[in-house]
Formats: sequence, structure tokens, C-alpha cells
Amino acid sequence: MTGFQSFAPTALAALLLSGCMAMTPPVDVTRFHNAQAAPIVPASVVIEANVTDEGHSRSIEYATYSAALLRELQRVGFSGARDGAGNSEFVARYTLERARIDAGGSRSPVSVGVGGSTGSYGSGVGLGIGINLGGRPKDKIITELSVRITERDSSAVVWEGRASVEAKEGSPASQPGLAAAKLAEALFRDFPGESGATIRVP
Repeated sequence: MTGFQSFAPTALAALLLSGCMAMTPPVDVTRFHNAQAAPIVPASVVIEANVTDEGHSRSIEYATYSAALLRELQRVGFSGARDGAGNSEFVARYTLERARIDAGGSRSPVSVGVGGSTGSYGSGVGLGIGINLGGRPKDKIITELSVRITERDSSAVVWEGRASVEAKEGSPASQPGLAAAKLAEALFRDFPGESGATIRVP
């Protein structure tokens, strides 16, 4: 995932600037882990987007989310891998989904690339990504971010979380940069968080 490195500084600066310009709606967050029995000891981590197309994983939107996630992981004690992505102790793999909700409550996906699934640990969050070009203006956009942290050597899942935010289409809060910063911050607030509980972060 070396393609993120060239995008990350610019993307992160943009999302931080946008965060100063608009208020965002609350974020719903759910986390799953077993930190009470097996405490999570932060170490080196690499961020990977869960997409099947390498070109999409290097897009500006994904780079923005990767930068936001790395910033929050560093805030809670993790460090970026220094000697190449393959040498990190942890892998934080994420899936991104954006969908449009019309006035009648119908939901249709908004393309952010070609995606897969995070699997079934804990909440079983698996977010597919599709394409819809026929949405009506001024509907709501819901953005969902799912992250799974695994140990590289054992592939054991140590933490999984999902965060979602809903905003009016066209508003600053519906844009990828601001949504990325808000979702990542909410997801890792009070890390590792209460397992199995859904909270609302203002």
C-alpha cells in the first residue's frame, strides 16, 4: 500500500482544514474486542484499504481515509511501519461504504471503488460497495467505515469497529474529507472502547 504515502500529507491537510469549516452530525460507533482478557499493546501498524482494485485503493478518497485512520491510531499509541508494510506487527484493514437515502427511506449505494468484506468477527460487519448514478439531489448520504485490526504473524483479530454518519447530500459533512476525520476520531475515541456497545459520538 505504498501508494498512500504520496497522497497522505495533502489529503490529511485537506480534511483537517475542512473540519474547521463545518459542524458534523453525530456518529454511531460499535466496537468488538477481548481487551479485558487479552490487553491490546499498540505497536507498529500498516493501514490497508479492503478493495480488490489496487487503482481504487490509491485514490484520493481512500488516501484521505488512510491518513485519518493512521492519525487516530498514532494518537492511541500505534506507530506507522518504518521498514516497509510487510514488517508491521499489526494490520488495520478497512472497508468504506457510502450510500444515498431518499425521502422514502430507500437506500442505494454510491460508488467509492470496488470493495469486498471485512468478514464476520464480532458484529459481522461486511460492507459491499456498488454503483448508482440515478440518485436525486438533497437526499441524505450515509458513510460507514469498518476497521479490523489483526496481528500480522497470527492473523488473529484483536479489535474491530464500525462507525457511521448521516448527512444531507451536498453539505460539507457529506464530503469524504470531513467524514473521514469525524469517523476515524469517533471510532478510536477511548480506545479500545466498550465491546459490543453502540454509542453515539457528538
